[in-house]
Amino acid sequence: MNMSGVVLFTLSGYSVTVNYRILLFSFSLLCYCLILVVNVSLILTIILDHNLHEPMYVFLCNLCFNGLYGAAGFYPKFVFDLLSDVQVISYTACLLQVFVIYSYATGDFSILALMAYDRYVAICRPLEYHSVMSVRRTAALIAFTWVVPLMCQCMVVTLTSTLKLCGSRIDKLYCENWSIVKLACGSTRTNSIVGLIVIAFYCAHVLLIVCSYVQLVQSSLKSKEGRRKFTQTCVPHLLCLFNVTAALLFDTMYSRYGSAAIPQNLRNFMALHFLVMPPILNPIIYGLILTKIRNRMATLCMMAGQRLRLRLKA
Repeated sequence: MNMSGVVLFTLSGYSVTVNYRILLFSFSLLCYCLILVVNVSLILTIILDHNLHEPMYVFLCNLCFNGLYGAAGFYPKFVFDLLSDVQVISYTACLLQVFVIYSYATGDFSILALMAYDRYVAICRPLEYHSVMSVRRTAALIAFTWVVPLMCQCMVVTLTSTLKLCGSRIDKLYCENWSIVKLACGSTRTNSIVGLIVIAFYCAHVLLIVCSYVQLVQSSLKSKEGRRKFTQTCVPHLLCLFNVTAALLFDTMYSRYGSAAIPQNLRNFMALHFLVMPPILNPIIYGLILTKIRNRMATLCMMAGQRLRLRLKA
């Protein structure tokens, strides 16, 4: 129990879903299954193929793990609430959901920034690539992409947990930090400042990616091989980056400055975008565009089909 005595939050975003909950439940369950299938398939493909044990594919594997982590923090509770008459969540579970969902979102930025750095070294400094992206440095960078987002969100959630609350109604389909902060009785200045610092920190990630791509474009234009590498490995990265940035920026700006006059259905759609689209599209984009992964997955599917036919004949 926190200082205000609030032990349960009501998620009021479900109020407009009464007439089509079964449809939403089916669609959400399908999305979750699709997220599991595409991400696990890509992870297993990279793990099982030694030719894919390179930094770029290891970072991609990390991106898929992060997608599964974020989906686990949202979908089980969401599909359960769609079939429930009352949509409530405990105070502790709400803070845990905030921690998981937003450490996933910020983790995506860290991983995409790391992938941009990897492409910069590969295209702009190809002779130094294996020395710069050594096994030890790759492991350290992956650890960084997990530790920093987790620490940031731990700090944010800890600050939120100290607030005295005067309400228990969250106008969303899931727990979101700023929605809890807005329920506070007293000053939330510290929470606002820390939140803006975290946002600025991850905006710096985007700036870093933009700077690396300026260098990448300049370098790739110098040779045919550079252009081929850029098209094959950087285009999917840019698509994933745009997808995640647009979705998260939309959610963050609306949470802080959005108008209550916006219809609840539209608010729900905006809030769900970064939880639904990136975990599905990221592995599909990379799986379709990266030749090594596409060929390997096609080979595995053919082998699985042959084994199935042999078993059916037997």
